[in-house]
Amino acid sequence: MKPFYCESSDAVLERLGVNPRQGVSGDEVQQRRTQYGENVLSRAKPVSLWQRIGAVLCEPMTLLLLLAVGVLVTVNVIHGITGGETDFAECVGVLIAIVLSVGISVVMEGRSAKAFEALRAIGADVLPTVLRDGKRIRLPQAELVVGDIVFVGTGDKVMADGRLLEAHGLLADESALTGESAAVQKEAQAAIPPEAPVAERVTMLYAGSFLTAGSGKMVVTAVGMQTEFGKIASALAGQEQAQTPLQARLAQLGKWVTMAGAIAAGIAFLARMLQAFCSDVLTWTAVGDAFISAIVLVVACVPEGLPTIVAMSLAVNVLRMAKQQALVKRMVASETIGCVTFICSDKTGTLTENRMTVMAFVSAAGEESTPSGAWLQNICVNATADLKADGSGFTGNPTEGALLVAVAKAGINPKSLRDATTIRDVEPFSSETKCMITHVAGASPLALMKGSPERVLADCLPEVATAAAAAMAPWQERACRVLAFAHRSPTDDVWTYDGFAAIADPVRAEVPEALAACRSAGIDVMMLTGDNLLTAQAIAKQVQILSGDKRAVTAAELEALNDTAFAEALKTVRVIARSTPSIKLRVVQTLRARGETVAVTGDGINDAPAIKAADVGVAMGITGTEVTKEACDILLLDDAFSTIVRAIRWGRGIADGFKRFILFQLTVNVSSVLVVLIAALAGLASPFTALWLLWVNLIMDGPPALCLGLEPLGDDLLKRAPVRRDAPLITPAMAWRMGITGIVIALLSLCQLRWDFLGAGPEAAQTALFSLFVFCQLANALSARKPEGGNPLQGLLGNPALIVALIVTATLQWVIVTFGGSVFKTVPLPAEVWGKCLFIAACIPLLGALLPHSAEDDNR
Repeated sequence: MKPFYCESSDAVLERLGVNPRQGVSGDEVQQRRTQYGENVLSRAKPVSLWQRIGAVLCEPMTLLLLLAVGVLVTVNVIHGITGGETDFAECVGVLIAIVLSVGISVVMEGRSAKAFEALRAIGADVLPTVLRDGKRIRLPQAELVVGDIVFVGTGDKVMADGRLLEAHGLLADESALTGESAAVQKEAQAAIPPEAPVAERVTMLYAGSFLTAGSGKMVVTAVGMQTEFGKIASALAGQEQAQTPLQARLAQLGKWVTMAGAIAAGIAFLARMLQAFCSDVLTWTAVGDAFISAIVLVVACVPEGLPTIVAMSLAVNVLRMAKQQALVKRMVASETIGCVTFICSDKTGTLTENRMTVMAFVSAAGEESTPSGAWLQNICVNATADLKADGSGFTGNPTEGALLVAVAKAGINPKSLRDATTIRDVEPFSSETKCMITHVAGASPLALMKGSPERVLADCLPEVATAAAAAMAPWQERACRVLAFAHRSPTDDVWTYDGFAAIADPVRAEVPEALAACRSAGIDVMMLTGDNLLTAQAIAKQVQILSGDKRAVTAAELEALNDTAFAEALKTVRVIARSTPSIKLRVVQTLRARGETVAVTGDGINDAPAIKAADVGVAMGITGTEVTKEACDILLLDDAFSTIVRAIRWGRGIADGFKRFILFQLTVNVSSVLVVLIAALAGLASPFTALWLLWVNLIMDGPPALCLGLEPLGDDLLKRAPVRRDAPLITPAMAWRMGITGIVIALLSLCQLRWDFLGAGPEAAQTALFSLFVFCQLANALSARKPEGGNPLQGLLGNPALIVALIVTATLQWVIVTFGGSVFKTVPLPAEVWGKCLFIAACIPLLGALLPHSAEDDNR
């Protein structure tokens, strides 16, 4: 069965069983509603608050937090049973971390279901004019059924898909649905091939579009979820949120850390058991002590504060990005944007202004000039559009509106000229004549004509037409729409050519520079547009998206390809014209499947499915539709493509911050695990009490770690290649530095445990070990400022928060040791021991500076 847009209007009426003079009868309405569906968008079952909380609790790093709570409770319970000291403060602290992590995630991400609600709410209060039982009546749009005959005119929003029965100068703005920037001339009797994309089906009107000029009549062919609009809604509602690279890496890190902690704890437990057995002291008390040591080792190994630090760091940077006009709706997207390797961008409203603009007026002499005389009268009088009284724009045809805005900017008042003119007759624009003619009465009567260059120049002198066509050619090559103007007096035999206007949807001023920054940052950009191929190519060349072997194609050329051939084609395709929502979604899915981290930018309804499926969806805050705004992860408050580039820079800075505090935390883990494990295997005394190790954990999870995420952004962030989505969270360079630094700190601690090289004395030796270990970890925070290598003190003054955090934490360590002996079981240390601890700790950043740095750092 042929699509409706391919059939004649009479055939469509016959197929739907509709009398064009009577419309649908009241008796048929319910039967048609049952057969074809209601004109509403079906509702997806909303996700409950408890389901959202459950999803966050199942995140790997949150599960580690829950494991940490269990471990700490177990330690305190065993201590209580065996008569030891208990301290549930850390349990409360970790529970607070869980509440913060879950709360922040649920609050920031709980709005994703609103995208579908926004779709459903569009147009609920529109009352279209319908023919029912031979009478014109106004009905709520939800009561429309397939077969209804609907009357449409300028300013109307179309509320269902329909086949045109009549069209009189009808222009439809379908940019939100197709991405086509120019209003589309609709024709009731055109012949349309079956393979025509939505943007070329001129016999149809589609739900969600606006009529900018003319009038007409259509028969409804699809309602609700069966409309093109509804199909997008269905695709949007059925998508699951893609896992971000950060989430994937944290999950991988969580598994690795858990496995390492379990293995280390198991080895420590077996070592203590073996020692007790060989010493013939294998008692339940010994078993309990060994179990406590193993559990404490798990506490040392698991960075339970990491999810909280990640959440807090993201929250801080979300506020910073908001000041840069990028409103982050999904917190993790603030980091993911920095990992983007591919941007799929809409053209209309994103790369261009989505505003038809006169690029130039060119006179009959071939010179750019301001219109005057009959040419100016033609522009102001021979038009149906009007400027708004408040100066905020125009109403009516976008092309005519652009002409009026242009002459108004030149200091001319179109309304005054129109009011001073007497119009005798108007021959409206039609697809057959390709022109509009207005006959002006008065002392010097004139006929004013504007229209396609071919039509207007055909009535002018041949030599004039030849010269005018040559002047128009460069503008047409730049994908400008050219409108020609001519006039004739009653005594003239031919029309007098006045000039032409070159009209286009201009590229946003900041886009070329922003795209150049993307190329410098190693990010590919693909343009997905509903415009025709020639327009798409012209814009792409203007902003240098097409270069080298990169090419432009239409969506029709790609749709028939299988997945393998489609993926191969995307290696060279950088522009897809006549893009549909389905082809945009397929592009995103294919790019992600090959390991790209994809951002999709757009403003129209047709962009929403791809925006939601992308790693990062970016919508325009000013020109974007509500659907797209709700589906996105980041909203550009200024609609500037350059804001995306700034967001990428911030995202890369966030990723660097994560590297710093992960390096800091895991170095603490490595060194503490090595000290406890080697001490157990060597038969030495337990180096740390449970309370000491929990204090070390507090340092690791507290202000020093958070402040590492507040380092100033580097000037070279956009000169690096992006991090691939399958790249490990810990780079080889980080692992090398983590291992070497951790081993050195562990050896220093073990030497103090075995030989007391600090000279603290037998009673204070372990307290000195505790303080040395803490000071070394604080110094390690400085070293972690350069995860890939380099001078750790360079630019330190740019992060005063870190300096304050280190000083305060070191002071607290002195207070604990000096005055907290009754709680922490410490012994006050003499000044010379503190000095030795400080001196040795100062060598840790020096070690970091001496370690070879990675090639990645050379590119920074």
